[in-house]
Amino acid sequence: MKFSLASKTAVVTGGGSGIGKAIARALAEQGALVHVLDINPDHSTRTVDEIKEAGGNAVAHTCNVSLQDNVRKVMASLMQHSNIDILINNAGIGHIGNVESTEEADMDHLYEVNIKGVYNCIQAAIPSMKENGGVILNMASVAGTVGISDRFAYAMTKGAVLTMTYSVAKDYLDHGIRCNSISPGRVHTPFVDSYLEKNYPDNKDEMFEKLAKTQPIGRMGRPEEIADLAVYLCSDEASFITGTDFPIDGGFIKLNG
Repeated sequence: MKFSLASKTAVVTGGGSGIGKAIARALAEQGALVHVLDINPDHSTRTVDEIKEAGGNAVAHTCNVSLQDNVRKVMASLMQHSNIDILINNAGIGHIGNVESTEEADMDHLYEVNIKGVYNCIQAAIPSMKENGGVILNMASVAGTVGISDRFAYAMTKGAVLTMTYSVAKDYLDHGIRCNSISPGRVHTPFVDSYLEKNYPDNKDEMFEKLAKTQPIGRMGRPEEIADLAVYLCSDEASFITGTDFPIDGGFIKLNG
């Protein structure tokens, strides 16, 4: 079977909802044992329950990726049973604002989760991967490549994710570790719904359509579409690909403007 992940062990951070949940489910469908890490234990448990109901194999873990000791303990516990073959660094937070409206606390929090969280997880997983090779897939964003209004701090973190991707890919070529990133455009996730509910409670549908049309293709992406790309990049069929960012954005980067 093409894109089979049978006998592979995967770790998905932020796997309790949205894109992370879709990736966790897709990896499990292809035969991987998926460790679902999320700061919200109810969310990670729900994802695992859904995977098991569909016939897959998964384990839930509560983990705050911004805390190095927490990450190391979780990784060490699961590595007692198997090596890590696939690491998906998906956990992240958003922020809206330009440089003037971004407070120091906002900047620090975004750094802790979106940058340090990726670093913490890669550093914890690398020793296992150095033994048998592996795949690291980081979730970046179109905001890390092109300018987007009112995304100053968020874009900064996603630019860092891109350069971490390139650095890790270069440093671990000789260990058989591939490292790539995915840069989604606007994807319809619970984050979008909560944003509209909070800021546009009286005209959610109108604003949803407006946001959707910022993608040249005319709609938002679906989490499952991001997950399908992740499955390919984690599979042996993608064994010639490393050190590359993959936009999946409905034409946003190349066709806007």
